Amino acid sequence: MEILLTVEDNEEIQKQLKWGLGKDYKILLAGNVSEALSLFESHQPKVVTLDLGLPPDAEGSIEGFRCLEAIMQQAPQTKVIMLTGNEERESALRAIRMGAYDYYPKPINLDELKVILSRAFNLGKLEEENRQLHSALSEEGMELQGIFGQCPKMVEVFTTINKVSSSDAPVLILGESGTGKEMVASAIHQKSQRKNGSFIPINCGAIPENLLESELFGHEKGSFTGAHGRVQGKFEFAHGGTLFLDEIGEMPLSLQVKVLRFLQEKVIQRVGGRDNIDVDARIISATNIDTQQAIEEGKFREDLFYRIGVVKINLPPLRERGKDILFLAHLFLRRFSEALNKRVRSFSMAALNRLEEYSWPGNVRELENRVKRAVIMAESTIIEPGDLDFVTVERTNEPSQVEKDSKILTLKEAKERVEKEMVVAALEKQKGNVVKAAELLGVSRPTLYDLMKKHGLHQP
Repeated sequence: MEILLTVEDNEEIQKQLKWGLGKDYKILLAGNVSEALSLFESHQPKVVTLDLGLPPDAEGSIEGFRCLEAIMQQAPQTKVIMLTGNEERESALRAIRMGAYDYYPKPINLDELKVILSRAFNLGKLEEENRQLHSALSEEGMELQGIFGQCPKMVEVFTTINKVSSSDAPVLILGESGTGKEMVASAIHQKSQRKNGSFIPINCGAIPENLLESELFGHEKGSFTGAHGRVQGKFEFAHGGTLFLDEIGEMPLSLQVKVLRFLQEKVIQRVGGRDNIDVDARIISATNIDTQQAIEEGKFREDLFYRIGVVKINLPPLRERGKDILFLAHLFLRRFSEALNKRVRSFSMAALNRLEEYSWPGNVRELENRVKRAVIMAESTIIEPGDLDFVTVERTNEPSQVEKDSKILTLKEAKERVEKEMVVAALEKQKGNVVKAAELLGVSRPTLYDLMKKHGLHQP
């Protein structure tokens, strides 16, 4: 049975909570900060209900904030639900900024409080599972050179990387944009005998055709207008190391011939030069195009395809990686919270649902960017769907209101607009049922009422 610590000096409320919640949880009761912290240290409960007004400052909030701060310092993952009077709303919001999970105003409706408690325990359990998963990464083979994953397809990728790293065989990495193809190429290099050499990446689709040849193979003085001296290309810089040809499917056919020659003979010629230059470089390539279709359409040489793809690694899109989505989201959350010095600790249940439902066309790169944005935008310790910018991106294919406006909105204005849209959408979906709408949004009923009042909304 889950442990619930209730910090409350009012004996009647203590009895109410113990009687109403005792069948669902093991209730620990504390009437002041000293008792609360002693019980917290002994039992480490995942969820705490905390009254702001505690003795000797029962009419104020000093003791309540002191207790909250001590709990957050000891175990910041704890879900603390503030039980407050209606006149203490500003103090409750301050508590949220300090790390509290939610607040609920007295008098207490046990049915509503049970919903909040259930959600808090479920969220805490999910976060704990992800923390355990993260700590077991190196032991279970779910992390390799900064690449994380636990789904079967990613385990297969890790296995292939480990096998292919010991050879110099050319590798072709296939996958959608944002799946981490360059990270896989770098991981192969770092695990190979060439790890002390250079890892030289070049995006073949980002450089104009007339410049790409010089970038790859270098040029001699006077070989073209502006060539004032001899310049080495990426192949020579990769001597003794690895050359990563990203988006090789975008490479012109004329350069594909030169790459094929290098793979066959291990020599290159600079633009405007006649001398063969020996280069010892491993080639790893990547593309997000349909290679078979490109070959059939005459856009990619079949002989080059077989040369660069001695070993092929297929990176799965994020939408096919199951629970990796939530695992990576929590990983990025911890990373950016620390880097940006923010006290954002977790996702609401509504946000977790959206993370799992979304199709992720931008794959891991999009997930990373959305979580980083959410950490920046979040005004409490819990990330909501609006912080992840789902509403404005997924609502329709028509231009958003932000795009229609003649002026650029500030981040605060944009966030408030998204917040209002989400509240309206939730109320409409639940046909005006505030309790169900609050649950959908991952907030308490009083919080939803505050949001409705803030944005001038009424029940449909």
